[in-house]
Amino acid sequence: MKIGNPLDKAVGGVGPRTEGATTSGKTSSSSGSVGESAKVTLSNVASGLMSAADGTFDADKVSSVKDAIDNGTYQVNPEVIADKLISNAKELLQGKQG
Repeated sequence: MKIGNPLDKAVGGVGPRTEGATTSGKTSSSSGSVGESAKVTLSNVASGLMSAADGTFDADKVSSVKDAIDNGTYQVNPEVIADKLISNAKELLQGKQG
């Protein structure tokens, strides 16, 4: 009887990797240098989102949405979702062209 997924062993396990990771989003290695393939460049939009995220949220709003979902009274407006998806797609396409 085999226990576990054989693919987990093939890719080195599924546990979280903390080697070289820091909370600031930057990585370091034991030698102090980072290979060219390990470098990450954020777009202006991603950088703006990272700087704007202060980690706060409206606990009352989260609670009220959770209660509405639990009660079955939460209403999804597909038109608003579609409009925002189209708006985001247009913004992304304009960023690539400009």
